[in-house]
Amino acid sequence: MALLIACEPAKDAAFHFDEMTYSPSETVFKLFAPADAECRVVLDNDTLPITLTADSIWTATAKGDQKGKTYEFVVNGVTSPGVFAKAVTVNGQKAVVVDMNDTNPAGWESDRHVWRPWQDIVVYEMHHRDFSINRPEAQHKGKFLALTEPWAADYLKELGVTAIHILPSYDYGSVDETRLNEPQYNWGYDPVNYNVPEGGYSTDPYDATCRIKEFKQMVQAMHQAGIAVILDVVYNHTYNIDNSNFQRTYPDYYYRKTADGNYSNGSGCGNETASEKPMMRQFMIESVKYWVNEYHIDGFRFDLMGCHDITTMNEIRRALDEIDPQIFIYGEGWSAGSCGLPGDSLGLKANVPQMPGIAAFSDDIRDALRGPFSDDTKGAFLAGLAGLEESLKAGIAGMIEHPQVDYTKVNYSQKPYALEPTQMMAYVSCHDDMCLVDRLKSSIPGLKEDELIRLDLLAQTAVFTSQGVPFMLSGEELLRDKKGVHNSFESPDSINQLDWTHKQTYPQVFDYYKNLIALRKAHPAFRLGKADLVRQHLEFLPGGDCLVAFRLKNHAGGDEWQDIIVILNANRTAQTVDIPEGTYTVVCCDGKIDATGLGEVNGNQVQVAPQSALIIHN
Repeated sequence: MALLIACEPAKDAAFHFDEMTYSPSETVFKLFAPADAECRVVLDNDTLPITLTADSIWTATAKGDQKGKTYEFVVNGVTSPGVFAKAVTVNGQKAVVVDMNDTNPAGWESDRHVWRPWQDIVVYEMHHRDFSINRPEAQHKGKFLALTEPWAADYLKELGVTAIHILPSYDYGSVDETRLNEPQYNWGYDPVNYNVPEGGYSTDPYDATCRIKEFKQMVQAMHQAGIAVILDVVYNHTYNIDNSNFQRTYPDYYYRKTADGNYSNGSGCGNETASEKPMMRQFMIESVKYWVNEYHIDGFRFDLMGCHDITTMNEIRRALDEIDPQIFIYGEGWSAGSCGLPGDSLGLKANVPQMPGIAAFSDDIRDALRGPFSDDTKGAFLAGLAGLEESLKAGIAGMIEHPQVDYTKVNYSQKPYALEPTQMMAYVSCHDDMCLVDRLKSSIPGLKEDELIRLDLLAQTAVFTSQGVPFMLSGEELLRDKKGVHNSFESPDSINQLDWTHKQTYPQVFDYYKNLIALRKAHPAFRLGKADLVRQHLEFLPGGDCLVAFRLKNHAGGDEWQDIIVILNANRTAQTVDIPEGTYTVVCCDGKIDATGLGEVNGNQVQVAPQSALIIHN
């Protein structure tokens, strides 16, 4: 094997994490590691010396075609596949030299991102295994390829969602890929190789290219169905410290420490990465760009975005804008503990105004509807508890400044956090909490099924008529439950899988969700997209305890309907509500939605049924 050692210094100070660059004539290896370390590359059974070519940048070049060979970086005797492996062996233990062109499915060069204005996005959060493991006709249960099967696209299109948010789908540590014949489950928030698809979701984790091609086939199938793919990324922590590729290549560089020398734990997972350090920031930027360019990902959800510094998040936004400004970014605007940087420098919800073009989940509207995250037994608006109406109004407005929202009465945000309504993710449940059905049962003792269904539909009506970007957990449209489990990250399939029989058992629930999404998509009044338009057209009407009413007036957003009135009544009794005098067509009433009309009402008052929404227009 011919070997060429690069010995010229880097032409610029910026290092790009292209640790393996393949061509048939040579493969170049690069590594960021301490300048005083002893480093080498092991390519199959051959050891390649590697030369320090710039400050902490090491380079080696192997002549000849190295495709298919495994490689590891060795730093002071410690081995790893590096931090930016593109392909790996089973369980991600070694990196593999691949020609990425070999991983492209037929027609990949014609695959295009699915772009929509952000206000038109409807997000459906799913876990690959949850979605398909219990689907009778699925041929690839729990795999990437399940989403390439006709039933999957047909179902998602029937429901009407425009984007799937896939839980972490990179190579993660808690599922043993050598034992996939045994039931194993994890959400995947334990990163190992950030830039390689998870082998447990492939049909053959021993084939380094299989998982890559099948991931691309999944994206391609969704794009062909007109559905965007949003990737959940977890840059805020690693599976652990000692065995992480970050630590094994450059000890302690990538992690924050406290003043006493301990590892900071803002993630709640035992460690916290240091996004403010130049090379960690560079890694994050290059990683998202790689997923966009190589895998055609359409957007990103940042886990615990509140652990990352504002500058890094804005640099990521700028880097993606250079590819396409329609790429959607949102994240959790909080951390899971105290971080190693001051709060005013972090990507917290309160700092969203400093991060234009980035959205954050609204726990304000979530907890106003169903109760606080900290206590599963405590209810809120849906449980008939008064006092959360202003928080719900703030969420309906998209957490922007609005003359009729008094933020001193909002549960968590004492001032608007969104410059535009598309910076707010409207939701009532997601993967890492009780799902909506379980929360309603937990917080409302003695809840009967008919009442459960009414409140479930009422909750989502608030979400999907909000001016924020609506987000829902997969299976909510099937009246999903998780047997009361709050944190099901490693629960068995019996807890996490979707029960597809519910589509026939509760057809009114699926139909309501489907028609609610269709109503939002058909009427721009519900998705104005700009704060000024919301302030101009969204008017709150007199409400009451556990009752919020609003009007979208004057053909809002160019809507064909002149005025749309939405009334959300969480009381166990019918409520009479004053409205502007007129003749109105009813399109949502008593748990049914029909855009062509369910009847008419006249005058300046309407009756709203218990625990339900009324939507009318003139």
